[in-house]
Amino acid sequence: MAGAQCCENPPALSSACGSGTVEVIGGLSSYVAGSTDSKAAVMFVTDVYGYEAPNLRKLVDRVAAAGFYTVAPDFLHEDTFDAEKHPSIQDWLNLHTPAKASEEAKTVVGAIKSKGISSIGVVGICWGAKVIVELAKTNEIQAAVMFHPSFVSLDDIKEVKCPISILGAEIDKITPPELAKQFEEALSAKPEIDSFVKIFPGVAHGWTVRYDANEESAAKKAKEAHDDMLAWFTKHLK
Repeated sequence: MAGAQCCENPPALSSACGSGTVEVIGGLSSYVAGSTDSKAAVMFVTDVYGYEAPNLRKLVDRVAAAGFYTVAPDFLHEDTFDAEKHPSIQDWLNLHTPAKASEEAKTVVGAIKSKGISSIGVVGICWGAKVIVELAKTNEIQAAVMFHPSFVSLDDIKEVKCPISILGAEIDKITPPELAKQFEEALSAKPEIDSFVKIFPGVAHGWTVRYDANEESAAKKAKEAHDDMLAWFTKHLK
């Protein structure tokens, strides 16, 4: 089952990790870092393991250190995927539909704007990419980045209205390189929208946040994607 790739290499979750704080933003418990004085924000929509994943929080902290107000809401409502608790990933997905999370994400974006922030980018990771593509179809955000997207369709991409970067894996059953190439072609047909599609060789779905920090090669490959993300938001939000 392709969706099984969403569940590989589960991280050890910890509410104590990261240098940011947990606050309620738009009605959702959220990991927050950075200052609203920056006037530019980045919202993260996580994969199935949620906002307590150490690598995810480390990335949020890094984006904040680059000068952005960063928010990673708990769109999973404390119910991250757990193979012992959920019979299958499909059962979990039935409980956590991207459509529902997309509506919540719009509320969070509104709450971020109410802080006086004028420019917002969103990052969708795996499951989160399907959530943020709905935001990218509106005029509510200024830029989007997808890390190894799950369940995003070609029709979704054709409706995107904001600058978008898609960073995919060579070894990915959910969004294989062939589909990512179709995404690239569809975006190229809309020259008024800046786009960037990149396939990272030798990596598998999930490599940007579910890597072993002690493995130098894996950490280096993840950092390359993180650098690309930061460059995209620096270009379009600042």
